[in-house]
Amino acid sequence: MTIGKLYGLGVGPGDPELITVKAFRKLQECPVIAYPKKLRGSKSYAHRIVDVYINPAEKEMLGLVFPMTKDEEVLRAAWEKAAEEIYSFLAEGKDVAFVTEGDPMLFSTFIHLLGLMKTKHPDVPIETVAGISSFNGSANRLGIALAEGDDHVAMIPATDNMEQMRQVIEHHDAIVFIKVAKVIDEMLDLLEELDLLEKTHVVTKVTSDEEVIWKTDELRGADLNYLSCMVVRK
Repeated sequence: MTIGKLYGLGVGPGDPELITVKAFRKLQECPVIAYPKKLRGSKSYAHRIVDVYINPAEKEMLGLVFPMTKDEEVLRAAWEKAAEEIYSFLAEGKDVAFVTEGDPMLFSTFIHLLGLMKTKHPDVPIETVAGISSFNGSANRLGIALAEGDDHVAMIPATDNMEQMRQVIEHHDAIVFIKVAKVIDEMLDLLEELDLLEKTHVVTKVTSDEEVIWKTDELRGADLNYLSCMVVRK
């Protein structure tokens, strides 16, 4: 029997209408839909984005749990288990669509799966379908042009290395910081020092029905959701 094909589908930043026509078509065609699943059983962000397009009675829904931990052994075991679960369907000749928010090749859960599958099951054909990322969604929702002409743009994870963050800000015209929630106060201190608070915007769960566009004076000490982007446009 022919091995099934694995698709990494980028399903956009939150608004179900922002998935591509191709991603929509693959959702209809693939008999198996794989998605990150929360331990307590609630729907993952990616699952909720595509929910409107899927009839679970017509699909085999494969929820995969990826623990939120930095323990490499625990993570490796979870990823290997997920890869084998997916492969069990592929070996039956069934195509599998793995859905991930944003784009599958940019800070995506699919990247880990892609590497494992290429190593352990190199016979599996794999295709990725590009998706709109949160930084695109944020720029458009905020009405901020990220670049024109010879402008330099950076899109990086925010860390507690404020000297590194300073250098990124100083050497680019526009910067989109993802994963900013854990260091929001430190980032605000730095941006205030650089006199850039008025040019700073933060949006959570952009384009979704839970979207929050924050005012700068509301951010200090705020309990931001993990899916928050900070846009700095000088």
